[in-house]
Amino acid sequence: MSSAALVLHQFRYDQKTFWRDPASVFFTVMLPLIFMFLFATIFGNDDIEGLDGVKLTTYYVPAILTLAVISATMVSPAISITQDRENGVLKRVRSTPLPSWVFIAGRVGNAIVVSFVMLFLVSIVGRVVYGVSIPGETLPALVVTLIVGAASFCCLGFALTVIIPSMDAAPAVTNAVALPLYFISGILIPESEIPNGVLHVADLFPFRHFFDAFFAAYDPGTTGAGVAFGDLALVAAWGAFGLLVAALWFRWTPRSE
Repeated sequence: MSSAALVLHQFRYDQKTFWRDPASVFFTVMLPLIFMFLFATIFGNDDIEGLDGVKLTTYYVPAILTLAVISATMVSPAISITQDRENGVLKRVRSTPLPSWVFIAGRVGNAIVVSFVMLFLVSIVGRVVYGVSIPGETLPALVVTLIVGAASFCCLGFALTVIIPSMDAAPAVTNAVALPLYFISGILIPESEIPNGVLHVADLFPFRHFFDAFFAAYDPGTTGAGVAFGDLALVAAWGAFGLLVAALWFRWTPRSE
């Protein structure tokens, strides 16, 4: 069997595993949509202070998309890979003829496809329910942002498994990393409500820059292609750091061994 056929086979397996797991589907697909409905209902649709002509629903579409992609590519994989490691699944995979890179490619491919599914769902819901325009001229920027961000956060997801000590600790560690950054990066709370000092701290991490790159594609005031090269460069740098950490310290065997 060729390498491409092996990757496709592994990808199909990971897709079936993901969509047949109710918890994965709820937290990765449904929860972001629930958040969007809640925030739009609670906070209304007024213009956001400091962002001329940007209504709250227009703000929350790229914000929830950011949350959904990070969940699909970093949070969910970090938890599932840790569980597979501690259950001995990764160890058994290493003992089969399946190349390690094919297994990783299947997981990464699944995460990226789920990210594109969320791009479609969030954009359609935003358009149909809240009248948020789907980007036309900046659509290529939206796709580039998703690809760069999804690849980078996949690397960070694998890196995150390095510091997770056990299967039970996986959800706690991933949420302890992700939730505070969602709040301080302007994803769950509009940045106009966040002190500048907190935003400066958020600028050190990829969450805020990933959101800013998505927001540039949706912002009615954006001119030109809308590609946020500076933000994407920082996201990619974090992805390279995650790749380095995973390459050096990623484990295929349980911590107890």
